[in-house]
Amino acid sequence: MSLDLSTYKSEKKPVKIESINLQFSKSLSDKQKEVFYRELSMLLKSGVDFKKALEILGNQSSNKFEKEIIIELKNKVVEGRSIYESIKETNQFSPYEYYSIQIGEETRKLEEVLAELQKYFNRKIQMKRQIISVLTYPAIVMLVTFLVLYFMLNKVVPMFSSVFRQFGNELPKSTQIIIKLSNHSGAIFTVVLAVIIGLIATHTLLKKDQNYRAFTTKIILKTPYFGNLIRKIYISRFCQAMNLLITSKTTLINSLTLTAKMIGFYPIEVAIEEIKEDITRGASLHESLKKHNVFESKMVSMVEVAEQVNQLETMFERLTEQYNEEISHQTKMIGVILEPMIIIVIGVIVGVIMVSMYAPMFDLSKIINK
Repeated sequence: MSLDLSTYKSEKKPVKIESINLQFSKSLSDKQKEVFYRELSMLLKSGVDFKKALEILGNQSSNKFEKEIIIELKNKVVEGRSIYESIKETNQFSPYEYYSIQIGEETRKLEEVLAELQKYFNRKIQMKRQIISVLTYPAIVMLVTFLVLYFMLNKVVPMFSSVFRQFGNELPKSTQIIIKLSNHSGAIFTVVLAVIIGLIATHTLLKKDQNYRAFTTKIILKTPYFGNLIRKIYISRFCQAMNLLITSKTTLINSLTLTAKMIGFYPIEVAIEEIKEDITRGASLHESLKKHNVFESKMVSMVEVAEQVNQLETMFERLTEQYNEEISHQTKMIGVILEPMIIIVIGVIVGVIMVSMYAPMFDLSKIINK
């Protein structure tokens, strides 16, 4: 069921819209989408019809690429296609977005769905900024450490090595290892770089393969601290999607089907397929969720209570807020955990190199004094 555009009547009252300042790119950024959804929702709520709203946003855009996307959207809608189909065919929007918009069309709550998408991208942007802020210092320290290590292995260690060779004394085992690493440092750094490029290429080629997705997500979820954080991020999206769909009076089975497409996280996708089968056989939602470790027990307990009082949409909304708060807190804690760990690792690496190089020097000084 497509949205009836005639339900959005134009009003003569002018609406002031912020300009969309976008940087040139071949894909829309999260910030671009956040502004797009905010302004489109505001226009529709003000009584502007969908075609006119896109025309206004297209005219205000100073970015050629974004203007082309908006014009393409408007033309597809004018041709009679649904907004959901038009959004999907641009290849600029994720399944979470166009399936949400599909629900908005079918339930005639497009303005509310667009507002929710704006909030979703606003939270996503804030989280990215938090992560960037937290990781900037550790990243700089790691880069400097890498450069210092490269300099020491290629300049400092060879200098000490030439001195040791002149005296011909037997060197400690640690010193021998450091010198060997120095002699092969070029090859080592090349191999490390090749491995990184290889991993990126492998991920790019296999990211849609089901076996690869199962393998990588299993490793990710077992990663200390970060695995739990990533799981909470996707559970938050699950709760947000379920809240949106159930509030729109979508049936539970259809809500789960669309949520699986919207989330794009392998463990949840697999779990949802089994949950749907259980519910079809007569099981409750909380009983079905309980069978899968990807969902936390506290979430299952709260869903059980919500089912008893018939308030699933309210509970999913509260769970979304709760998980977002936990994600924000854990993201801030990343820096608190990483910074001392990085300093310790750097201290150990530099300390081992310096001790390995200077220990033989003391032995040489004794020989010279004799």
